[in-house]
Order: sequence, then C-alpha cells, then structure tokens
Amino acid sequence: MAPAALLQRLTWLPAVIAEARAETPQARTLVLDVPGWPGHRAGQHVDVRLTAGDGYQAVRSYSLASAPGEQPAITVARVADGEVSPYLVDVARPGDRVEIRGPVGGYFVWEPAMPYRPVLLVGGGSGVVPLRSILRHHRQSADPTPMRLVYSVRAPELVIYREELQAEHLVYTRTTPPGWPRPAGHIDQGLLREVAWPPVDSPLAYVCGPTAFVEHLSGALLDLGYRAGDIRTERYG
Repeated sequence: MAPAALLQRLTWLPAVIAEARAETPQARTLVLDVPGWPGHRAGQHVDVRLTAGDGYQAVRSYSLASAPGEQPAITVARVADGEVSPYLVDVARPGDRVEIRGPVGGYFVWEPAMPYRPVLLVGGGSGVVPLRSILRHHRQSADPTPMRLVYSVRAPELVIYREELQAEHLVYTRTTPPGWPRPAGHIDQGLLREVAWPPVDSPLAYVCGPTAFVEHLSGALLDLGYRAGDIRTERYG
C-alpha cells in the first residue's frame, strides 16, 4: 500500500450521522456522512471515536454493514456495560457527530474479481454485520459466484436485517417462530452438511461472531474437510 493511502486510512475523519435505523431492540444501524471517505471493501471495519465534553475519548471497532459504493454504515449491538455502544444504540441521533478511522482490514474481505469459488458465510449474533456487506456487494455486482449465509441468533426478535435476510438459512438457538421447521439449537455438523458446499468444490468460508462460536464452527468446517487456509474468521468479545 502506498504511504499516502496508508496515512489516509490512519487519519481520523469527522462523520455526521445521516440516518439511524433500529434493527432489533438491541441493535441499530447508523449511516454516516463522511467527507473525504476513500471507499471500502466488503468485509472491512472502521474505528469509531467519541469525545466527551471533558475531553475523555473512547474508541471501538465496528464492521461496515454497507456494500462498497454505498455510504459507510455500521450496525451496533448494545453492550450493557459498554462505553460506546449504549450511546450509539440509544442516544445518538441524525446530525450528531463522531469520528471514524479506516477502512481497516484486508483479510476478511470478498470481491467479485476473486476466483470463482462457492462462498459460505456463517454468522453468529452481530457477527452477521460484515457478512451482510459481502452479501449486498455480491447481489449488487450480479456476480455469478454461488453464495449463501447461515445465521445463528437467539430468537426471532433479535434477527438483524430481518427483511433482507429472510431468504437465508436462519438458526434459532433459544426460541423459534411458530411453525418453524427446525427446533431451537446450535449450528451442528448435520446442518453444515446440508448447506455447505463439499470440499471437492474448493469453497471459501467466512465465519464471524463471538470467539467461542467462531472456534466451534471453524473446527466443524475443518472436520467436513475444508482447508484451514480457506476458512476466514473474525472474532469479537
């Protein structure tokens, strides 16, 4: 990367909240107006900085929910004892200002120009956020690469991007909607065998969620015959 481009990525940019949209009782999407935004790749993240009136600053990293070419957007899940997420989910309003730095990351990304290989996206909770960026980019670019999402969430009311992801594979771990065909439970080897491409197809997998979730699903994919280098992971918590 050229030094000028790297410097731009590491520079804090002023951002104005252009839109705030509730996704669930615990999560909210914020669309940001960022003058000088350099653009981003599907799967990247940004650092967000808040500054209090007394000068105290807090920084947290959030995955980008928007596709390349769209305004940068983040989806924030509230952490009960957090310094940043309660403000972004419950208090921040359009017109409020924050600072962001990025985009960051070159490993957990997908682009249409990548080799033609089936892509399995596996998300747990708010780990679906960067996967949504990848899905949106895939759809908007009309790329022919086969791609599907398996999304694990505790209950129906906690599904982020409900309308957008209703055609994907949803797995409820605690409570299911009435008439749901699969009982509540975690993603297991049986489900993965149903939805994952076989190793002979040389698939790629992107797994994002809490650390324990990512470790479990990565191991399950290895057991199915996926190569370690073809499983890209991103953890939080």
